[in-house]
Amino acid sequence: MVDWVVQLMELLGAPGAGMAVAAENLFPPIPSEVILPLAGFTASRGNMGLVDALVWTTIGSIVGALALYWVGALLGRERVLAIAAKMPLVKVSDIEKTESWFLKHGKATVFFGRFIPIFRSLISVPAGVERMPVLQFTLLTAAGSGIWNTTFVLAGYYLGEKWHLVETYMGVASKVVLGLVLLAVVVFVVVRLSERRKGRHALRR
Repeated sequence: MVDWVVQLMELLGAPGAGMAVAAENLFPPIPSEVILPLAGFTASRGNMGLVDALVWTTIGSIVGALALYWVGALLGRERVLAIAAKMPLVKVSDIEKTESWFLKHGKATVFFGRFIPIFRSLISVPAGVERMPVLQFTLLTAAGSGIWNTTFVLAGYYLGEKWHLVETYMGVASKVVLGLVLLAVVVFVVVRLSERRKGRHALRR
């Protein structure tokens, strides 16, 4: 994957870095913790301008986020509720509670969500489902992504040949986030199965 990103940057320069970041938004397993420091390192070697790298990677983040936003918008609230109603262990009320929470904290969620691995991609979908104003979503995404991208591009720029250290340490953080997500899923399933058993016992009585 690193070879692919390098080839993309060598071929297209800073726009290639932007394309790689856009792909990272659409496919979360591609880590920006690799792409951004590598873009910074490439800029340090003079193969692209530092400002160009910062601008294009942020544009890539916005493009990827908007693509997922429109996926959520096309899916729509009614379809999400219909899908939830057919999913095992999921209640429509779960979606409604999530929706209520997002309506109250959506702005902060979109902005700060850009700093959390995996979550920064997924948050664009509910923003689209809830039809957050596109301009507002774009500005919040640009602000959050701009801070995130600048931090990692500069880290790669100043670390030079040791740019991979960023991915090494951030890889741990990504695994922690993934572990917490999996733990939350396990707890949710256990609680919901427990509720279902209690409901069956109550009916038998």
